[in-house]
This record gives sequence, C-alpha cells and structure tokens, in this order.
Amino acid sequence: MATATASVATTFTPLHDRILVRRVEESETVRGGIIIPDTAKEKPQEGEVIAVGKGKQNEEGKLFPLDVKPGDRVLFGKYSGTEIKIDGEEFLIMREDEVLGILKK
Repeated sequence: MATATASVATTFTPLHDRILVRRVEESETVRGGIIIPDTAKEKPQEGEVIAVGKGKQNEEGKLFPLDVKPGDRVLFGKYSGTEIKIDGEEFLIMREDEVLGILKK
C-alpha cells in the first residue's frame, strides 16, 4: 500500500499552506456488546499527512515552511478540511492551521 501513497503524493501537490490528509480508520466500535453500524459512526478526527504545500508567504514574500510533514499523524477538528477523491481513494485537503496537533508514537 506504500506505493499507492507514493503515487498520490507525486500526482497531487497542495498549494501554499495546505496539506493532504488520509483519515485513519478506527477499529470497529463495540459499546456494551452492541456493534455500531457504519452509518451511525462518526468519521475519525485523526489522519496521516500524505503531502504538504511549500508554506505560507508573508507580505514581503518570505516563505515560512509548514510544521507538519508527510508521514505525520495529526488530529483535526470534526468539520475541518474539504473531502476529495483521488484515484477512488478519499482524502481531506485542509490548511495547516486546521490541524490541532501532531501525534507522536
């Protein structure tokens, strides 16, 4: 599956301070022995950064690189980003300032 990630990263480059994120699917949720159907589950708010833009420019034209990089696991808000499909796979494109934090292992 690493080849799929590499091909998406090479075919799509976000502009400026935008990043491309793939949601990380959570394992099936069971509460009190009841399996929650997919339609009732919330979408995960955790993802893996696939590609990043070059950064944000200030008024003088100075480029500030992004803090996130491809491969980072990030948390983002429930309604952050815009959902897009590339080669049949769902991704989110969002600005770096929509990322709440980077998860470390």
